[in-house]
Amino acid sequence: MITYWQQEEEKFTKIKEQDLNPSKRTWIDARVVTRDDVEILQSEFKIDPEHILDILDPDEQSRLEDGDDYLLTILRLPIYDPSSDPQYSTCPLGIILKNNYIITICWTDCEVLRDFTTGRMKGITLQDFPAFIMRILSRSDLSYLRYLKEINRRSTAIQNEMQLSIDNNEILQLLSLEKSLVYFTTSLKANQLLLEKYRKTKLIKLDLDDIDWLDDVEVDNRQAIEMADTYRSVLIGVMDAFDSVINNNLNMYMKRLSILNILMMVPTFITSYFGMNVELPFVRYGRWAGWIISGICLCSIVVTQFILVVYERRYPRTQQKQSQRIVNFKRKERKNAKRMKSIEAALSE
Repeated sequence: MITYWQQEEEKFTKIKEQDLNPSKRTWIDARVVTRDDVEILQSEFKIDPEHILDILDPDEQSRLEDGDDYLLTILRLPIYDPSSDPQYSTCPLGIILKNNYIITICWTDCEVLRDFTTGRMKGITLQDFPAFIMRILSRSDLSYLRYLKEINRRSTAIQNEMQLSIDNNEILQLLSLEKSLVYFTTSLKANQLLLEKYRKTKLIKLDLDDIDWLDDVEVDNRQAIEMADTYRSVLIGVMDAFDSVINNNLNMYMKRLSILNILMMVPTFITSYFGMNVELPFVRYGRWAGWIISGICLCSIVVTQFILVVYERRYPRTQQKQSQRIVNFKRKERKNAKRMKSIEAALSE
């Protein structure tokens, strides 16, 4: 869908195409692009079809390119889709500067562009296109930082649940978060190269204010890269630790089964040794011989179970102690969070 925006009294106003003022600069916002929208962009604004295909490619990397009579910028924006896997991902955004038009093209909807159209961003003007691009990059970095904090909170909550019991669903959630961190790290590094190219290129002219914005964007982008790398390293270490716990638990179960198997081999060995053609030791007892042998086997099974229960008596106790420690730790965290909120409220007053 293509939407046309012009500024009136420093506010973005949605205008129909036939009502556009040609003397004013216009923002053409193309999101969730359809085939008809692509034809309009090609016919009316003379945009190269290859550039449109590059923008609509979900795996396209950030770059700055000079077209025939326009300047093309492709950058990566963070998106959140609760119905997809992973929920946190990135998408390319194409920005085209042509005469009095700035055209943004994206194959999906994203929160960064919604912040511009809903008036959440203040002090934005269409009179300075480079400044407009810098504000998009700045808002993108803030969205990256916010999503990274949400990913860290979700991974911490999943880790606390896994300390009590490990399920396949929780492991899959951690894998999804790790995949999101990989996407974020790759996109942020690609945007960092784009910022360096903005500083060195002569295709677009930046004034002093634009250079100041560019410096701030680079700082935020580097911070987001460091956070993504740190969270990913921590998440990988946590998954390795839980993998070791799972292997250790499996070894414990295999140890129990091995002990039971060894004990059950004794009556099996006796029975297989004598066979059917050898006189059994209790044959003189007649019909009671089978009951005696069965009783011996039953007693051996009962003794085996008793030994396992006595041997594993300490294991549930240690697990209960660990669970109690986790509960106490969570209580302390809640108390500390309440104290911090009260302190922040007192400082704000």
